[in-house]
Amino acid sequence: MRWLFSLVLLTCCAIALPFVDAGKDQPPSTSLFNGKDLAGWDTWLGKPFKGDKVVGLNIDPLKVYTVVNVDDAPAIRVSGEVFGAITTKEEYANYHLKLEFKWGTKKWAPRENAVRDSGLLYHCVGPHGAAGTFWMRSQELQIQEKDCGDYWSVAGAIVDVAAERKDGKGPYIYKKGAKSLTFGSKENGPRVVKNPDAEKPSGEWNTIELYTVGQTSVHIVNGKVNMILTGSRHLVDKVETPLTKGKIQLQSEGAEVFYRNITIRSIDKLPETLLK
Repeated sequence: MRWLFSLVLLTCCAIALPFVDAGKDQPPSTSLFNGKDLAGWDTWLGKPFKGDKVVGLNIDPLKVYTVVNVDDAPAIRVSGEVFGAITTKEEYANYHLKLEFKWGTKKWAPRENAVRDSGLLYHCVGPHGAAGTFWMRSQELQIQEKDCGDYWSVAGAIVDVAAERKDGKGPYIYKKGAKSLTFGSKENGPRVVKNPDAEKPSGEWNTIELYTVGQTSVHIVNGKVNMILTGSRHLVDKVETPLTKGKIQLQSEGAEVFYRNITIRSIDKLPETLLK
């Protein structure tokens, strides 16, 4: 019955989960999407598939990024036709970010036969296009069919996660209490698989939340914590340096996706219930 009770809270009460309660003394959330246009965001497009030239900053001839009406509410449409990202103009640190996403139906080469893919990149620093001409150096909360909540190191970001492999094989999977390993390194690779899986079927709206304070962050999908990450850092002049703030990017990566209700709230500590 626990799952039924949780479902009622999520769908009927229209309130945040208990651990997301801001409390009377916490600042209110600020919307990062005004429902009308992409004010507050820059667009970036890398090299098109089979192309040889980066499209660039705030140049979007194919209308990869637009504002549309979906399910009777405004949303940002990312067509996915060219790899890139929309990027906040501002940098952020120590916050709770919340958004909803839903997959569309269109897919594009070279991923027309692959699972639908996008991603929430945070602590984005350095130049646009550092990763394959497409994305900034950052930590990624993966938004991909069947993989929502995974971690990816983008363009040299580093993090520590408690993880292990099944039978010593395959990808590393988040497991609270397991040995903390370093990712973004050559030894363990760039990826950690989320645990548990809380993603809804394609075509339904999913809620993604990110808490980040200092060098620690928490990935949450549809109310379920599925990864805790510590020691966020990167190399600056060959020296490991804390990576605790930066811009936020939403990826265009070969699949149509819609984003809405994008909000951010400043926090000074992580709720204890997230870490239990």
